[in-house]
Amino acid sequence: MKIAIAGASGRMGRMLIETVLETDGVTLAGALEVPGSPALGQDAGMFLGRDTGVRISADIDAVLGNSDCLIDFTRPEGTLAHLAVAKRLGKKIVVGTTGFDAAGKQSLADAAESIGVVFASNFSVGVNATFKLLEVAARLLSTGYDIEIIEAHHRHKVDAPSGTALTMGEVIAKSIGRDLDSCAVYAREGHTGPRDPNSIGFATIRGGDIVGDHTVMFAGIGERIEISHKSSSRQSYADGAVRAARFLADKPSGMFDMQDVLGLK
Repeated sequence: MKIAIAGASGRMGRMLIETVLETDGVTLAGALEVPGSPALGQDAGMFLGRDTGVRISADIDAVLGNSDCLIDFTRPEGTLAHLAVAKRLGKKIVVGTTGFDAAGKQSLADAAESIGVVFASNFSVGVNATFKLLEVAARLLSTGYDIEIIEAHHRHKVDAPSGTALTMGEVIAKSIGRDLDSCAVYAREGHTGPRDPNSIGFATIRGGDIVGDHTVMFAGIGERIEISHKSSSRQSYADGAVRAARFLADKPSGMFDMQDVLGLK
């Protein structure tokens, strides 16, 4: 499979490029950056001291035209622009971008009617295993336990709560028959009154170079259960994204997530 990487000069983009270069059965076919990026024209493997023969480009049509699949961990506005071209050219796309609004998510769903799309808030195998653990825990602890989700990320992350934290909330809410939109509490300040026992709370931390920490706390009377996942490297996200691209190889269309890729559904 010929894979192109969006955001090629960013931290995640570079990790994806390195992972593609080290993975059997896939080749690096394109590297995409925004117009005006100082990385344009550079070899995509220059940061590794390698000559890949792939130059970083801002020409999305040319990059995707030479590829089978685009992996995109950029920002919603950029991803949606890339998605439109992928749909027009009939190319598959793996999306790890977070922060989409309802219209953006609908655009992804619409594109999946004609191309293969894997869209997930987190591509780590460990995080997706955590989602399954939360399903079980939520059902067992649905009564008498207050549910709080705490997440921490690096200072450069632009959306909050994280997509992974929101997915955790959605998994829990679905397991216990609640609607996250109506029971989520994203901020507390001042005189808030007693806690609504049916709510799911979120707390956000931003600082330093934290790759991604997530903890779900089920706080009861006399005991507290915590399920945590902590990332020390973006490597697990890159490995999962390349795995997702390979999963799409025989999928002409459809919307999938990492639970599909890992066979957890």
